[in-house]
Amino acid sequence: MEKDKDGALTRRSGADDIAAFVEAAKKVPAPAASGRGRLIFALDATMSRQPTWDLAQTLQAKMFQAAAGLGGLDVQLVYFRGMGECRASNFVSGGQGLAELMSRIEVRGGSTQIRKVLAHARDEARRAKVGALVFVGDAMEENPDRLAVLAGELALLGVKAFMFQEGRDPAARRTFGEIARLTGGAYGAFDAGASARLAALLRAAAAYAAGGQAALAREAAADPEARLLLSQMRNK
Repeated sequence: MEKDKDGALTRRSGADDIAAFVEAAKKVPAPAASGRGRLIFALDATMSRQPTWDLAQTLQAKMFQAAAGLGGLDVQLVYFRGMGECRASNFVSGGQGLAELMSRIEVRGGSTQIRKVLAHARDEARRAKVGALVFVGDAMEENPDRLAVLAGELALLGVKAFMFQEGRDPAARRTFGEIARLTGGAYGAFDAGASARLAALLRAAAAYAAGGQAALAREAAADPEARLLLSQMRNK
């Protein structure tokens, strides 16, 4: 609630709240271009993701390599599956051990738990700076307004969300795009067979988490996917 010019209480609209979040997020500085960055790499591990989950075991290594010359990157793996299971690893240097961890995880049927991922990223960022959240998923089965509120909280903490969608689900596209917009991050889509596109998107996100927009700009010089993400972020 706010007061108008006569002192009467008025109710802010949802659009006003979102606009306020976006404006506040623009004032949050990007990660420093030196030192170690922290990135949360989150995956939907429900049954529909089986093809891309297997692919991610290979592609995530390329994501970590992209940040090797940028001051390094500490990575945490988060995944959800089944009926309410959502787990997170410790932050590890260069993603060491995460590939082995992913190889032991099997997908299970269940609904999406994106709210838990965003809340977890928020809580981690309150403890120590998190440069970026990368999320890869194909569906959205939750209340989009609640997810938008959490995205706004991430924005105020300086966490950019890179939301990568497998497939063409319209609800996922709308909500993933809105989360990216609210946090000042970026959205990208890929098909299950487009491993090169997903790999490029992950490399670009890792570059940002390790070195900020300057590092992403260097990646964009040779990578059209990175240029697309950088363009989105600059147009926020």
